[in-house]
Amino acid sequence: MQSCPKILLVEDDNNLGMVLKQYLEMNDYYVILARDGILGLAAFKREKVDLCIFDIMMPNMDGFALAEEIRNINPDIPLFFLSAKTVKNDIIKGYKLGADDYIVKPFDSELLLLKIKAILKRNEEIHKEKETKLFNLASYQFNPKLRELSIGKESHILSPKESELLEMLCEYINDLLPREQALKKIWGSDTYFNGRSMDVYIAKLRKYFKDNPAIEIINIHGNGFRLIVK
Repeated sequence: MQSCPKILLVEDDNNLGMVLKQYLEMNDYYVILARDGILGLAAFKREKVDLCIFDIMMPNMDGFALAEEIRNINPDIPLFFLSAKTVKNDIIKGYKLGADDYIVKPFDSELLLLKIKAILKRNEEIHKEKETKLFNLASYQFNPKLRELSIGKESHILSPKESELLEMLCEYINDLLPREQALKKIWGSDTYFNGRSMDVYIAKLRKYFKDNPAIEIINIHGNGFRLIVK
């Protein structure tokens, strides 16, 4: 059991929590089940987990607040939200908090299982990255393996998605990075909500370069983005 990927499931519905825990354990995952956000946060600090699944509507600390706390501790951990809420603003908020997926209840357990496998496999591939690639962007240097963007003595550690997106832009430097291609590679699919999430990350990357007029990320409407380095 120790070699199984470890999942933190935080769900206040006892029946759903137990059913999902048992289903995941039948499929070779070790599941820690917590009943609310405070207990979930304590479990996360206590255990080394590979992936988190949070309900949103919970007593004491809701899933959004829990996700913020988790992201402060480990910005890289794969994170899914489960929710009966289908309001667009809630879904967008979930992705802005760095969720890898937002799954609406009721959901297909088999589909959830496939998504978990895909995310864990993607993370494993990222961690097994080949040799370090360095990109020189005007006065900046970007190291994708360390997720480090530096200028002189100043450096920024990027989030996993920021780093993956910037690396793809660098690979297409001064050329068009197709929107669909970036969405499928980094987010897994080119849905509307994943597209909104990518737009948030593009805005974050632009902020890093805002003081350097030699670097610009341009939106090519309906097609994708261009990283222009003059």
